[in-house]
Amino acid sequence: MGGYDAALFDLDGVVYLGPVAVPGAVEGIAELRGRGARLGYVTNNAARTPEAVAGHLRELGIELDDDDVVTSSQAGAHALAQRFGCGAKVLVVGGEGVVAALEEEGLVPVATADDDPVAVMQGWSPDLTWNQLNEAAIAIQRGAHWLATNTDATRPTDRGIVPGNGAAVDAVRTAVAVEPEVVGKPFRPLIDEVVRRLGCRRPIFVGDRMDTDISGATEAGLDSLWVLSGAHGPVDLLAADARSRPTHIGADLSALGQPARSVELADNRARCGMMEVTVDDGRLVITEPPTDRAQSVDALWALAQLAWRARDSGHDLDPEPSLKVLEALR
Repeated sequence: MGGYDAALFDLDGVVYLGPVAVPGAVEGIAELRGRGARLGYVTNNAARTPEAVAGHLRELGIELDDDDVVTSSQAGAHALAQRFGCGAKVLVVGGEGVVAALEEEGLVPVATADDDPVAVMQGWSPDLTWNQLNEAAIAIQRGAHWLATNTDATRPTDRGIVPGNGAAVDAVRTAVAVEPEVVGKPFRPLIDEVVRRLGCRRPIFVGDRMDTDISGATEAGLDSLWVLSGAHGPVDLLAADARSRPTHIGADLSALGQPARSVELADNRARCGMMEVTVDDGRLVITEPPTDRAQSVDALWALAQLAWRARDSGHDLDPEPSLKVLEALR
């Protein structure tokens, strides 16, 4: 894919799944880096510092600088520093990643509502406690500004899908009468922060989730590549609304080093590569089953174009016959 001056990668589900690399990710990144591409690593996960994230990536075999990583904690701390100024007290709901980001911006992390914080910054941490949620609710009720690094309901791991920061944000929301400011994807601040730090002008964003990664790229005015290596799959792609539809599709991030897939649309047909999809009595049908993974992705991209066109015209098509053919795609 040409025409981009940088590639921005979501991490969970795109580059790694917990402690292990997504198959093909390390090799794909090395190939892009060898071509001189500018690469940035973007994560809604607020738990770790950029240095810790960069260390993890190096352990997986990826070459990068610490500054290539930007976290939602950094975007949140930057937003609070702009709003309240250096030296403001901020109640921490989270862990080391939140604390380090606040200190980087000259803010003062505190642990109790009794310290009179002007704001609460809430991010995911494996060591999150119920007491932190209690202190957050109390501080917000007393007038502190509430900022959430992200509201992802789930996180993909090597063992399966688990609750994300959004679940903890919902817990606090049950006790307060306000909504948080959110800086992580799909909102613009995190993506704007990484673009600012990297100094790129026309990046492409690579993600695995429609509701955060792809919507976030659209919100920021960026093209996007959706990959099938993480949380969302074919059903999510076909159901995507206009703001959650990717510009490109690939099995994994190595698709960046390949020509972009294109689709030829006719009345009731769509063709991508050698794969053709038709509309038959309100159903989406793949005319010939794919013989490999690349053809499966081609078929899915053709399916998406027909499904989206129908939805935009006010009706839905039944994808079940085709989805059964593509069951092995995940």
